[in-house]
Amino acid sequence: MTISRSEYCVIACAEAWRDNGEVLASPMGLIPSFGARLARRTFSPDLLLTDGEAMLVGLDGAVEGWLPYRRHLTMVTGGKRHVMMGASQLDRFGNQNISCIGDWARPKRQLLGVRGAPVNTLNNPVSYWVPRHSTRVFVERVDMVSGVGYDHAAGALYHRIPRVVSDLGVFDFESDDRSMRIASVHPGVTVEQIQRATGFALAIGPDVPYTRDPSADELRLIREVIDPTGAREREVPA
Repeated sequence: MTISRSEYCVIACAEAWRDNGEVLASPMGLIPSFGARLARRTFSPDLLLTDGEAMLVGLDGAVEGWLPYRRHLTMVTGGKRHVMMGASQLDRFGNQNISCIGDWARPKRQLLGVRGAPVNTLNNPVSYWVPRHSTRVFVERVDMVSGVGYDHAAGALYHRIPRVVSDLGVFDFESDDRSMRIASVHPGVTVEQIQRATGFALAIGPDVPYTRDPSADELRLIREVIDPTGAREREVPA
């Protein structure tokens, strides 16, 4: 059975929440949302999902409980939440920019602003999803730090960037200097292709594996239950 690139991305995002236990999963974006729901249905059944507002919901969308703002803040500041955010720019140490392109005092492009990125990254694990891997996103130095990377996080108790997932591969920061490392490449992609699409030198181990295949049951869940309309293929075309 042929597995599409988008399905490798869903399984790679799902793996971000493996062994997380009872934490609040906060995926931002389509593929991360599918990944969180897949993780909850399979290897991370204790994940907490929300309706995006104030309710904890089950896999069918039914309300399981109320999550008042004060309780949400307690989870956010106590390491009990794992966010998967997007990024307009990411650098070698995991600093993220969603605020502006160019000099802050006179930017070429105004983006979202830092939003909750500083609090998220300093107080709970944050992973990232990048649907189009390019040198415009993966840059030597971000124009402004919104999400905090390893070189700015000294003393932050809950700071951790478990993984970065793009349409080309999976990345972590398990190198000696906490710089970005290729953890796996999606089938059909080469290490050289990833490096050419990255604006800095990635840490590369001697044997870079392929991103794991989804199991037959995981594929069934993705295709028949989680995303029967195939929206994933529009975000990451075959």
